[in-house]
Amino acid sequence: MESRPFGPNKREVPVIGQGTWYTERRDFSSAAAALRRGIDLGMTHIDTAEMYGNGSAEVVIAEAISGRRDEIFLVSKVLPQNASRTGTIKACERSLARLQTDHLDCYLLHWRANSHPLEDTLAAFEQLRVEGKILSWGVSNFDVADLEEVHALVGPGRLACNQVLYHLNERAIEHRVLPWCEKHNVAVVGYSPFGHSAQFAQRHTPGSEVLRQIASAHGVSPHQVALRFLVRNPPLFTIPKASNAEHAADNAGAGKLELSSSELASIDRAFPLSKRPLGLPML
Repeated sequence: MESRPFGPNKREVPVIGQGTWYTERRDFSSAAAALRRGIDLGMTHIDTAEMYGNGSAEVVIAEAISGRRDEIFLVSKVLPQNASRTGTIKACERSLARLQTDHLDCYLLHWRANSHPLEDTLAAFEQLRVEGKILSWGVSNFDVADLEEVHALVGPGRLACNQVLYHLNERAIEHRVLPWCEKHNVAVVGYSPFGHSAQFAQRHTPGSEVLRQIASAHGVSPHQVALRFLVRNPPLFTIPKASNAEHAADNAGAGKLELSSSELASIDRAFPLSKRPLGLPML
């Protein structure tokens, strides 16, 4: 499994991690087993949020990482409505309790809203970091104007990552967000890497045929090819979720796949970058 530095952090983090959105909708034991299988295969970056199942996803993760916490790069998120200075600290402490750990490796603001001033949230993040309850912090679903505001408030070297929607049919971040993060050494973590309808994998589309051809040449799955494209360069990471242990193993296989420059160019042509949207897509 390939790893790379996570933004300004010196810690190396696997490029393919594990998302847990909707984990609570699956059987508890099978969800935990899928996560454990992913960890065994090197997907030790695990992402969750207090929003996922009202905290139940964090309970599943606690079971999955029991006895292995030191291996894990653990990330959770605070909801905007909870992100006052005191509310952020309380939300983090609730997440820590559900996860049965004394710290998070990174803590994120789930999305930008007008519920509480951004400077209050960031001040809480810094307090949590000083107290050792989080080792770093970041944001999610932030467009460039929001990122610039964070940068103006805290200066360089504090913002660890921006977690954003990124899949083959939704490459909007490549217009401005990805270049900004590259310039400022901020990790970009793509969520929903297969989209919500997995349109890239549908039969009888030119793009899916390109994925199948490349997958066949490497003896891998089209899903692995898609994931590899999405982490083709620093500072990119991705966090697919898995419905079972076999799915987790398939996701993990992308972490050691090598695609040639011509193969990457073929995928780029098959799933072209659309015009820049007015706002940053979230779903």
